[in-house]
Amino acid sequence: MAANTNVSVTVDGTRDMTDDRVLYGCMGLGGGWEPGAPEPADIDAAEAAVEAALDSGITTFDHADIYRHGKAEAVFGEVLARTPGLRERITLQTKCGIRLAGQDGGPGRYDLRGASIERRVAESLDRLRTDVIDVLLLHRPDPLADPDDTAAALMSLHRQGLVRAFGVSNMGAPQIAALQSRLDVPLVANQLEMSLHSRDWVEAGVLLNTSGATANGFPHGTLEHCRAHGIRLQAWGALAQGRFTGREETPAERATAGLLADLARKKDTTPETVLLWWLARHPARIAPVIGTARPDRIRACRDAALREPDLTHEEWYELWITARALPLP
Repeated sequence: MAANTNVSVTVDGTRDMTDDRVLYGCMGLGGGWEPGAPEPADIDAAEAAVEAALDSGITTFDHADIYRHGKAEAVFGEVLARTPGLRERITLQTKCGIRLAGQDGGPGRYDLRGASIERRVAESLDRLRTDVIDVLLLHRPDPLADPDDTAAALMSLHRQGLVRAFGVSNMGAPQIAALQSRLDVPLVANQLEMSLHSRDWVEAGVLLNTSGATANGFPHGTLEHCRAHGIRLQAWGALAQGRFTGREETPAERATAGLLADLARKKDTTPETVLLWWLARHPARIAPVIGTARPDRIRACRDAALREPDLTHEEWYELWITARALPLP
């Protein structure tokens, strides 16, 4: 794989873990979702995806212990083993806190008990073939977790040098604040579903005092809290599962795809890049997470990783209005 020197990683108390504008989400690596060992072809496919990401200027790789029942981490660990020096050039992020139905003989559940977190981290380190995780995110809130117990486990992992920094996923401002109050290190990231298709995160701020507010479930104040406390917002589902770049199903999606294509031609880039620019153009410094395993689609996001968002105020709004298929309130 080609070397990538355009990476900046800081740890231990700093909030900016990377300069990457785009993260690569590894959920699609490792073959099927059934439990078991990955096949050699799955490792080859993972290597091709990682190489495409690196070639596109992406050096932060996002995992979770449940992706493909652990196979996503396992094939990535094999790629690291095949490529000496790669681990030192990338940021490794993984998540824990969800147990799939049947795991450990139990139901599907959330589990942020301290002992469970420590076990999950040990398993991820083993699969990833590394001795440290750069960023550990708590995947979803666990209603039964004791926050003091959760925080104690995180701080223990930090003191042991097993995890450099922590963040959350799918959490609102009060949950983040409650956890932060128990930690001696700052939370660095919050990963939420955000895209031009999943727009609750932006529409919550303008639907206030309208009838549409009742159907919007995004927790108010979360973006503002993250911005005020230097917590990097990461957008999962950023490519909207291809709804605007190849598999349009509704008139609004087709109209938005056409607008993206027009803007891409105008700016000499790809529709995927313009789609990600729509997120990155927001002043909250949103970092899109792209989850495709196809090298060609990864490379289609290259300009989003390497260039500043090239969207005017008016173009940003035109995309939003076209995708929502309704005028703004």
